[in-house]
Amino acid sequence: MSDRDRAVLAFERRSWPGPGAKERAVRERLGMSPTRYYQLLNALLDDPAALRHDPVTVNRLVRVRAAHRDAR
Repeated sequence: MSDRDRAVLAFERRSWPGPGAKERAVRERLGMSPTRYYQLLNALLDDPAALRHDPVTVNRLVRVRAAHRDAR
């Protein structure tokens, strides 16, 4: 895993106070667009290295992703 991958997972562990705060922080702290951030995050959810690095966060996000998929 790259430093960027670890930063994305660490960033996702935080909670955010309101709408727009997370997207603004993605741009400011990670230097990428929110769209790119979510693309990277989604790819990390399927990466076994990410699961080994942070199983709690990855498993939580996989459950959320599955719930959104099932709701469609």
